[in-house]
Amino acid sequence: MDPYQALGVAKDASQDDIRKAYRRLAKELHPDLNPGNRQAEERFKEVSSAYDLLSDPDKRARFDRGEIDASGMERPQQRSYRHYAEAGPGGRYGGHGGFEDMDDLGDVFADLFGRAGRGGGGGFRARGRDAHYRLDVAFLDAVNGGRQRITLPDGQTLDVTIPPGMRDGGILRLAGKGEPGIGGGPPGDALIEVSVRPHPLFRLEGNDIVMELPITLDEAVLGGKVEVPTVTGRVNVTVPKGASTGDVLRLRGKGMAAGGVTGDQRIVLKVVLPKPVDDELAAFMEKWRATHRYDPRSDLGRS
Repeated sequence: MDPYQALGVAKDASQDDIRKAYRRLAKELHPDLNPGNRQAEERFKEVSSAYDLLSDPDKRARFDRGEIDASGMERPQQRSYRHYAEAGPGGRYGGHGGFEDMDDLGDVFADLFGRAGRGGGGGFRARGRDAHYRLDVAFLDAVNGGRQRITLPDGQTLDVTIPPGMRDGGILRLAGKGEPGIGGGPPGDALIEVSVRPHPLFRLEGNDIVMELPITLDEAVLGGKVEVPTVTGRVNVTVPKGASTGDVLRLRGKGMAAGGVTGDQRIVLKVVLPKPVDDELAAFMEKWRATHRYDPRSDLGRS
């Protein structure tokens, strides 16, 4: 599916518009909020895949140019002699300044220094250059760890292990998976910068996982047990009697483990009234207010 259509945005949408569209749809379609709904699950996968592509400016530009498809796979490019012969001075028979040029450069150095070495009694050996990539990772995989496949510019694939506690902007190093060495030297490494996708329910603060939990008016007044999602599954928590919006429940040890420290999950309560408010509730509150009026704003603006 076209990623722009999947997110419901125009092709000239800003990155902020794309992010907002993803968060809105992800909250609506997330499997935790639609248990057993296969249609919502498939749409959630489409939306996530579209966001993977469009949130990366480089991938988005390549898709817009027709170089990759909606899944991020390379589209075959057929280039003829005329394509290169008619190119400008900077492009005629030239490379693209990317990974594909490095093999040719290595061959030139190997040939040059190999001849010099043969004339001087020894060969020139040098370590290959490091190759740099970017990998989009789901929030839960960054927290819990996982495996993901990355496609290299030459079409080969690498299986990447994502360690638990991976942060946005972190670097994974794959030893020996970079550019080949010169004159028999060792290959470089592959350096993979991780970009963690936002989650519709969770956000990270330090090592703590933070989420907002809607509760009903009666749950706020009377208290009770409610089921909440965590990064490792669903659990039951107790909402205390007389809870208010902004109150925080804490699940010890349910956050992210990183740097030898395991965080907590903080659950921020949000009281949500039914829509519309029915007549019975409104009549009860009118009667209650007449004899139980209080002012929660009494301290505002006073020093």
